[in-house]
Amino acid sequence: MALAQPQLTPASRINTRPVTLAVIVGNRGFFPDHLALSGRRTILELLEKAGIRAIITDEDATNVGAIETTAEARLCADLFRKHRDEIDGVLVTLPNFGEEYSIADTLRFADLNVPVLIHAFPDDVTKMDLANRRDSFCGKMSACNNLYQYGINYTLTRLHTVDPTSESFMQDLQQFAAVCRIVRGMRTARLGMMGARPWQFKTVRFSEKLLEKAGISIDTLDLSEVFGRIERMKDSDDAVAAKLDSIRGYVRTQGVPETSLIRMAKFGVVLDSWMEDRQLDATAIQCWTSMEEYFGIVPCTLMSMGSNTLNPSACETDIVGALAMLALQLGSGKPSALVDWNNNYGDDPDKGVVFHCSNLPKDVFIDEIPVMNYQEIIAGSVGKDGTYGTIYGRVSAQPFTYLRLSTDDYSGKIRAYVGEGKFTDDPIDTFGGYGVVQVPRYQELLAYICDNGFEHHVTVNQSYVAGAVDEAFNKYLGWSTYHHR
Repeated sequence: MALAQPQLTPASRINTRPVTLAVIVGNRGFFPDHLALSGRRTILELLEKAGIRAIITDEDATNVGAIETTAEARLCADLFRKHRDEIDGVLVTLPNFGEEYSIADTLRFADLNVPVLIHAFPDDVTKMDLANRRDSFCGKMSACNNLYQYGINYTLTRLHTVDPTSESFMQDLQQFAAVCRIVRGMRTARLGMMGARPWQFKTVRFSEKLLEKAGISIDTLDLSEVFGRIERMKDSDDAVAAKLDSIRGYVRTQGVPETSLIRMAKFGVVLDSWMEDRQLDATAIQCWTSMEEYFGIVPCTLMSMGSNTLNPSACETDIVGALAMLALQLGSGKPSALVDWNNNYGDDPDKGVVFHCSNLPKDVFIDEIPVMNYQEIIAGSVGKDGTYGTIYGRVSAQPFTYLRLSTDDYSGKIRAYVGEGKFTDDPIDTFGGYGVVQVPRYQELLAYICDNGFEHHVTVNQSYVAGAVDEAFNKYLGWSTYHHR
C-alpha cells in the first residue's frame, strides 16, 4: 500500500543535507608558508561554522596542507575523485599568492565538473614585510587566468580580497552553496507530467528533448491510469484514511463535502505512490477541466501539500514551471509557488497582482492554516460540486525571487529570466491565492517578457536567490538568463 506522504526525493535531499565542498589551499614556495597553514585552519573552522562539509587533503600529506607541486595536485585530485559523488563544489582559497598552475592542474586532474569559488585573503597594511605579505590580491588574477585558459568556469567573491571571517565572505559562501545545490539538482532532475496539456494552454508547451539533453528526465502518467488506480481503492483503505487525516491537518475543510475529501485523499495516495515509484523531484498536473468533469475535484490541495514539503507541483502540465519551482527551492530551502502575472495594481507602474486558483504552498500565506474552497472560475462551467479542493489565502508581505524557465525550440536552447521584488501589504479583496507585488522597473520586465515570448506563469519564492540562480544558469548550466535589476 502506498505511503500517506511521499518520501524525500533526490532533489529535496539536497536541501536537507550539508553542502560538501572540495577545498584547495594555494601556496607558492617563496611566499610565507605559515600564512598557508593558518589560512587553511581559518577556512576549515569557518566551513564547519557554516555547516559546510569539507573534503581536503590531510594537513601532513603535503607541505603545510596546501597544494603547490604537480605531485601534490595529483594527490589532491585523487582524493577528490574518490569523493566525486559527494562533492557539490570546490573552494579555492589563497592565503598567499598561490601556485597558479597547481590549482588549475588539480581541477583538471579531478575533472569534477562542479562550481568553483575563488577566494583570496586580504593583506594587512601594517604587515607588508617579507615574512607576512600575502600578495593574494595579485595571485587571484593569475589563478583565474589559468582557469580561463583551461576552460574551467569559476565564481568570484564580491570583493576581490575578503577576510574569511567577515560577514561579506559568509554571504558569498552561502550564495555559492546555493549555486552548488541548484546546479546539482538541475543536472539530475526527474519530473513527472500527469495528464495531457490542456488544449487551451499552448503557452505551456515545452521541448522534452532539450530538457533531456540537459540531464532532466520527464515521466508521464495519463489521467486514465490515475482514475483507474483510484477506482480500485476503498474508502476504508489505510493509506486513504492516513491521507485524509493529513489533508484535514493541513487546511481548514469546513463546508467541504466528505465525498470530495475522500476523492482528494485517493488522488493524493496515487500521486505520492507515483512520485516515490518513479523517484520524481517535481510534478506538473493536468487540471482544466478533465479532473473536474470526470473525477469531481480540483487537485490544488494535494499539489500545495507537495510543494510545501519540497516536492513542487505546477499547474496545467507546466513542466518548465515545475523545474523553476525546483530551482528556487534548491537555492533557498523554502517552498516555491507557481502564479500568474495577473493584474495591474491601480496606476502604480511598479506594482501588480499575482494570482492562482490556487495550489500555493501554505507556508507562503498570511494565515498559518489556509481555507479549502471550490474553484469559482471552473465552477461556472462544470458546477460547484466538482471543483472543491482549491486553497484560498493571501501571500504574506515578504521579499521574493521570481523565475521563469522556457525551452526555445527555434534556438535549441533553455532560457530564463530572474529577479527580485517584494510582496506588499497593500489592500486588495479577491479570491484564490493572491498577493500584491512590487518589482523595480516592473514595466520594463513586463515588456521583456512579452518581447521575448515568455509564458504568463512565473515561479515565486520568499527569499533572495536571484544572484545564485543567475550564476548557476548562465555560468555552469549554459542557460541564457536575463537578470532583471
